[in-house]
Amino acid sequence: MEIYRNGTLAGTLTEENRQRFVFRYDDNYFSNANKPAISLTLPKTQKEYSSRFLFPCFFNMLSEGVNRKLQCTQLHLDEEDNFGLLMATAQYDTIGAITVKPIIIK
Repeated sequence: MEIYRNGTLAGTLTEENRQRFVFRYDDNYFSNANKPAISLTLPKTQKEYSSRFLFPCFFNMLSEGVNRKLQCTQLHLDEEDNFGLLMATAQYDTIGAITVKPIIIK
């Protein structure tokens, strides 16, 4: 998925499997000294980050408890599918500067 900060493409987030997530800054975003890091945990000192878990800055965008159960039921998602839930719920109206969009291959 594409990661946007205030409407500007900042990078991509991929789920290679349930235990490997990769965030990569977009080249243009990374090169622009005026663009800040999307998170304190993902500074612009590296272009690519990998993790066994969904990165905290993205995981914290997800609902919890009853709201999460309701969203997963309505969207027909596994409650453990953090990546799928992020894709389904963080495309438009989010708290903060980060939004996500599916990558459209042309």
